[in-house]
This record gives sequence, C-alpha cells and structure tokens, in this order.
Amino acid sequence: NEEPPSGRLFLCNMTYNSRTITKVKKVSIQGVEGCFHHDAARKYFKDEFEVHPALTFDAALACVISHESDYGVIAIENSIAGSIIPNYQLLRKSGLKVTGEISIHIGQHLLALPGTDLEDINEVQSHPMALHQCKDFFLNHPEIRLVESPDTAYSAKNIADNQAKGVAAIAGELAAEIYGLEILVH
Repeated sequence: NEEPPSGRLFLCNMTYNSRTITKVKKVSIQGVEGCFHHDAARKYFKDEFEVHPALTFDAALACVISHESDYGVIAIENSIAGSIIPNYQLLRKSGLKVTGEISIHIGQHLLALPGTDLEDINEVQSHPMALHQCKDFFLNHPEIRLVESPDTAYSAKNIADNQAKGVAAIAGELAAEIYGLEILVH
C-alpha cells in the first residue's frame, strides 16, 4: 500500500515592532481559493483569516513584504517530489521569518460538473505535480487527454466557471466544495 501524498507548508511573516496584526489575518497563498495552500491556511488559522490568492510563490511572498498580507503560506516539502528548493531560496532572499508550520494530507480527487460520469470525461486539467501523482490512474485511462494548469483549484474553478462538460480536474475536496463540483474518483 502506497503512502498518501502529503506536504509541509510554512507560514511566513515579517516581524515589525510597530505593526499589530488584526484578529482577521490576511493570508497570501499560492493558487486560488480551494487549493491545498488555502486548505493549510484554514487548518492553521481556524478560519479566522481572509485569503489573498497569488499566482506564484514569489507573488505570495511579495504580498507579505508589501504589507498587502499579514502572512504567506508556501509549500516547502512534498512526499513525492521532496524538498521544494526554489521555495527555500525565496524564503532566504525575502528576509521573511518562518512563524509556523503545518503538515497536511494531499488528497487528490477527480472532480467534474454534477451529473458527470467517468465515461463522459475526455480531458483532465491540473497542476503538473497532481497529474504526476495520479499517473497510475491515467495509465488505465489512456483515452483521457491530460492538460497542465497553474494550480489544482484553478482547474476546478475553470471547469465550474465555464460549465465545461467532458472535462475534469484533479484537486482536493475543498475545491469541490467551493466550486460545486462532484467527486468522481477519490
């Protein structure tokens, strides 16, 4: 039995003597709402935060440096890919301090519009790492075209926004919940 993918995510913030962080924290994440960084922030901050999505890890940290956000959540390790060295380098160069850590289980799911059957799917969109993590599934479904996207939850949002029939996303349960998608395969 394979160990499920998991990852360690670090929370970073600048420490300023003259700055008080409000009760509702602004937290930058790499990705859109529903991504695994969002899930990690929810678990760490217990829903007492406002999410600030950023397209890249650089942008998420830049939001903290520029005071647009109080904290940033970025991945540091992945049980399949190992250490995410570029993010360690970003942290070092940013001058930000690590103020917390959380490990989360990464549960990838195949999501589609409600009422869709697996047999209806001809395309799956997701982040390249998520596609890689699910490669064994796709070996059994060579008829499905794989399309890389910037983020797992972005793929789910794209399907929901466009009401894309025959298209699925690999993403987490939070993305399914936020974008009203159905989990076809756990």
